[in-house]
Amino acid sequence: MLIGVPKEIKRMENRVGLVPASVRELTHHGHQVVVERNAGIGIGIEDAAYKKAGARIVATAAEVFAKADMIVKVKEPQPNECKMLREGQVLFTYLHLAADRQQAQGLVKSGAIAIAYETVTDARGGLPLLAPMSEVAGRMAVQVGAHCLEKAQGGSGVLLGGVPGVPAARVIIIGGGVVGTNAARMAMGLEAAVTVIDKSLHRLYELDLQFGAKLNTRYSTVDAIEELVLASDLVIGAVLVPGAAAPKLVTRAMLKHMRPGSVIVDVAIDQGGCFETSKPTTHDRPTYVVDGVVHYCVANMPGGVARTSAFALNNATLPFVLALAKKGYRKALADDVHLRRGLNVHGGRITYQAVAEALRMKYQPPEEALRL
Repeated sequence: MLIGVPKEIKRMENRVGLVPASVRELTHHGHQVVVERNAGIGIGIEDAAYKKAGARIVATAAEVFAKADMIVKVKEPQPNECKMLREGQVLFTYLHLAADRQQAQGLVKSGAIAIAYETVTDARGGLPLLAPMSEVAGRMAVQVGAHCLEKAQGGSGVLLGGVPGVPAARVIIIGGGVVGTNAARMAMGLEAAVTVIDKSLHRLYELDLQFGAKLNTRYSTVDAIEELVLASDLVIGAVLVPGAAAPKLVTRAMLKHMRPGSVIVDVAIDQGGCFETSKPTTHDRPTYVVDGVVHYCVANMPGGVARTSAFALNNATLPFVLALAKKGYRKALADDVHLRRGLNVHGGRITYQAVAEALRMKYQPPEEALRL
């Protein structure tokens, strides 16, 4: 198979779909790879490294899209990239379609086969291609939240860990999954007072076993969220409903009663955000203020630490890229139900139910689309 890697063009996005080690693995197995010039420059990888790994360098994204049987990216295709996709071409990347009608319509119109990293599953019920970026985003959420709490950034001037004789910051994490767990680990490491809210008693039990008395846990209700958010210094939204839009758990009314200079970090912004006042921001303009509360809502947080993120993502995606390349998408999806759950668009139809419901578009089950 001929696999194409375009340079990412989303604002402030420096990650790359394949690193040289992944290219070498693919070429070792008999596949061809074309890489757009300077695709890896944002993480310090020169074109020469790709050539050494066996890739061919081309000058433009248009050449990559025109030649490749499968496009491997990081972020969702931008409107002009959607126009370059063709019928029957495979796109393997993050999509987050539930909050992006324009992209969904573009993919439907293209006739391409769009497989989303974020809805591929594993035998344990996890999301293996979302997990590494969730780990990064969870850890970053505390890092950026601590920075935003500084007075010069519009925050209340609270040090996350406090000092002897002065209380530590109160950090509330809504959601105890991969993002929430990593955020809790970082916040506790900085000696903040941390509480995780989740609707799964089993997950709260696991967190209690993992972290013990260092971590407070609360069962998620409207009352608990309101109580804890209003008393917080930093709130991290770490909610995920796979493939679907994030629920709005913190309302504008709650926001009005938070202490001025408090900070919200909405890691769920890729799926629409879990705060009523959230709207996507970028790394160069990451924050805005509503009712005195600082909002950090960067839609590609792991892109801020692009080198770490790109290598972590490749570790997770490479086995699936190899399977798609070796077998072709139909057999690969037929053989692996977990990879099949990544199929979001096929032949002009939405094939992931939660996306179809969120966008009120017609749904076709993937098995029907693939005629299994």
